[in-house]
Amino acid sequence: MIIALAVIAGFSAMLVFLLASASADASLFAEHTTTLLGMNALAALILLGLVVVQLTRLWRDYRGGVFGARLKSRLLLMLALMAVAPGALVYAVSMQFAVKSIDSWFDVRIEAALDGGLELGRGVLEAMQDDLLAKGRTMAYDLSDSTTVNPAAVGPIVSPIALNRLREQAGVQGATLLTTSGQLVANSGGGINQLLPALPTTAQLRQARSGSGVARLEGDTMSGLVVRVLVPVASYRMGSDPLILQLEQAVPDGITQSAALVEAAQRDYQELQLGRAGLKRLYTLTLTFSLLLALFAAIALAFFLAARLAKPLLMLAEGTRAVAAGDLTPRAVLATDDELGVLTRSFNEMTQQLAQARVERETAQRAAVWGEVARRLAHEIKNPLTPIQLSAERLQMKLAHKLDSDDAAMLGRATRTIVDQVEAMKNMVNDFRDYARLPPPVARPLDLNALVAEVLDLYTDGPIAITTDLDPALPPVLADADQIRQVLHNLIKNAGEAVHEKVGAGETALSRHAASMRTALITVKTKGGRMALLTVADNGPGFPPEILLHAFEPYVTTKPKGTGLGLAIVQKIIGDHGGTITLANRPNEQGCGAEVCIQLPIYNYSGRSGRLKITTKQVPSPLAGEG
Repeated sequence: MIIALAVIAGFSAMLVFLLASASADASLFAEHTTTLLGMNALAALILLGLVVVQLTRLWRDYRGGVFGARLKSRLLLMLALMAVAPGALVYAVSMQFAVKSIDSWFDVRIEAALDGGLELGRGVLEAMQDDLLAKGRTMAYDLSDSTTVNPAAVGPIVSPIALNRLREQAGVQGATLLTTSGQLVANSGGGINQLLPALPTTAQLRQARSGSGVARLEGDTMSGLVVRVLVPVASYRMGSDPLILQLEQAVPDGITQSAALVEAAQRDYQELQLGRAGLKRLYTLTLTFSLLLALFAAIALAFFLAARLAKPLLMLAEGTRAVAAGDLTPRAVLATDDELGVLTRSFNEMTQQLAQARVERETAQRAAVWGEVARRLAHEIKNPLTPIQLSAERLQMKLAHKLDSDDAAMLGRATRTIVDQVEAMKNMVNDFRDYARLPPPVARPLDLNALVAEVLDLYTDGPIAITTDLDPALPPVLADADQIRQVLHNLIKNAGEAVHEKVGAGETALSRHAASMRTALITVKTKGGRMALLTVADNGPGFPPEILLHAFEPYVTTKPKGTGLGLAIVQKIIGDHGGTITLANRPNEQGCGAEVCIQLPIYNYSGRSGRLKITTKQVPSPLAGEG
């Protein structure tokens, strides 16, 4: 919808521009005015319809209580007012200016000045005609005395020298003597802009003969104006016919151009005066369409800006409501580099930190609860175990020699079962005690590679192959050597049991032959970086999916005889060191199996030494693992 509004607004702007251009050209306006006005009206109606649709949707959301509708409404109202108010002011001022300007074009003084200019031009031309006519009469009087009669000629004869002398004395550009029938008798000065003069018509000659002379203005403003007069020349000799004297005088170019300009201005003025009402209507429509275009474009822009400004605010409001309801899942962020984008990203980071803090709190609470449970169980269970074991051994000692061989054997088996189970329960109690009373680490600079080599040396002759990939540039870590040694033993023990189960007896019958061709393998790697990375991987069955999310919780295990405290202790040790631990299953291309990744802080060489107690807790990975 916003795109449609933008397209129609652009099209309307083009139409308004064409209308304004047509109003400056009368012929173009007269030819296309109906089409342009119709297209502008249609574009305005389409824009109005789109705006009404947008406003209807917003009103429906507002009435329905849709979250964010009130905010959008306020933003739209403010932005629309900011755009419409200046536009309305400019429209009012422009209308007043246009109407008054048009009225000022038709001032009485301007009309009088134009009429006066025309009258002045006519007066100048009439004065030139009167002057030339007077000169012609004077020359005709002088010529009447200088005509002679030639018996062999048809009419009187005039000396060209006399005609030329009289022309020069009068200051006339051309003089020509003609008979009443139009025959050329004598010529002086030629014609204006030509070799021979332009001869008058028979009617003009007849008019000149019957009167005392006629004057006329010929030509146009483009080629030039010429004043011509025809004056009869009387002859006082018997038997001679009168002659006609024609004089020519060009109108100066300055007068011609000035007259043409005044005439064109007066003609344009009359045309404007005739279209005065239509011109006002045209400018009114043009300004109105411009105002509507600006109004609808401003509303469209207000919709766009309101949606753009409201989007991150709505995202934050929705996220706030979700956080208040306890939902700390990551939220969508605004993919921009401005302050709103930074704000949404900061809010998302804050929710992630809250989620992390919640997990830490839950983990700490769970660890405290399990520690208390383990402490009480260890106290309650350990007390009766020793008397049970001693009583069973005493029964074996007192009754074994008094029974026959079968009963004695049965008594021995029962006694051994009791003793073995008591021993197993003692081991479980010790695990409880270790989990509940795990001391805080005493961190010192530690060569992790040397510690790994020392621990793996104990497994050299074992049934499972162990390979290493130790980073020679690994810096010392800040850790408790005894506790990290305990972590390594626990992880290698778990990995060994996992690969032994899969490669030794855990394969199905169909894959047993392929399994027999494989070698149980454990890989230990170290790598440097911002934190030291310790990885223990195996090619066993991997972590079962059903317990993947709970592997760090106490008593979660896949082993028939396991207590489920191994990884819980490991996680507690690593968390107390300020590190992290993650569990995952390796992909097929890496040989499958389980992978445990531990990150430990690098030792800072800024003079730190001595015993350091680390109490920082880290969030365990949401991945799970083996017990």
